[in-house]
Amino acid sequence: MITRAITDELFAAAAEYPVLTILGPRQSGKTTLARMTFPNKPYYSFEAPDTRMAAESDPRGFLHQVEGGAILDEIQRLPSLLSFLQGVVDASAEKGRFIVTGSHQPRLHEAISQSMAGRTAMLTLWPFSLPELRMYRGDWDAFELIATGFYPRLHEEGLDARRFFSGYVQTYVERDVRALIQLRDLAPFQQFLTLLAGRVGQMVNYTALSNDVGVSASTIRNWLSVLKASYVLFELPPFFQNVRKRVLKSPKVYFTDPGLAAYFLGIHSKEQAARDPLRGGLYENLVIVEIMKGAFNRGIRPELYFYRDSNGNEVD
Repeated sequence: MITRAITDELFAAAAEYPVLTILGPRQSGKTTLARMTFPNKPYYSFEAPDTRMAAESDPRGFLHQVEGGAILDEIQRLPSLLSFLQGVVDASAEKGRFIVTGSHQPRLHEAISQSMAGRTAMLTLWPFSLPELRMYRGDWDAFELIATGFYPRLHEEGLDARRFFSGYVQTYVERDVRALIQLRDLAPFQQFLTLLAGRVGQMVNYTALSNDVGVSASTIRNWLSVLKASYVLFELPPFFQNVRKRVLKSPKVYFTDPGLAAYFLGIHSKEQAARDPLRGGLYENLVIVEIMKGAFNRGIRPELYFYRDSNGNEVD
């Protein structure tokens, strides 16, 4: 296990706030990070049905048992607990009592905004960055990393990337999306993910995606919103001095891990990645996401844009 680059930010935030919230993609290492950084705190995961049921049926009783502090993992499974945690936190000014982790979803975002405002520091953990990965290996090939991805288990356990991402999509991406938007037919959504991978680094054309998938443009927007909230992908808005135009103009889309984009495109080796027609977009994805990780690991929420002039010349 390596020391994550964000660790110093965790200690600093825990010294200032009673609650530390760690958000990020599934399997980015949030649980491991919390338990390694705060090894003396009792640990509870709300993925465990018995723990979740106990906290849901008697939230005050559950929190009374852990009022001295605890790691509360996968809080997106029980966001309603945060409204009860507010009272526990307000009763004591002790810093760093509770470490909360979760995969950011709309209900969780709402619960944090309503109950934890001013009470929690929020940090975001992404998969390994290149500096972190160098602790496992000194050299690296960009196209090999595109084909493999950066999720910790891939490198800590030497897992096969194709099998890992197959399970990741079925277990997390499709499950989370089904829970949030109640998909009846998974096939159009799977096609949508593949089409997005083929458009990585390009401006989003909602109409074209709508026509290709056979669903409405509003459905495409909804799917994109859910994937962003679940940290599957992120958008890079265009730069305009007029803020309103930044909101209205089409962004570029990137995957949080380029390995997931490569998986959807059927790329499973560095040789495939190096000769694929979309290698430019995938490499761009790799570069942009590393800039994002560097900022998040310093506790900074990055504000990145791309610039395109009237002649189509572009800078990211």
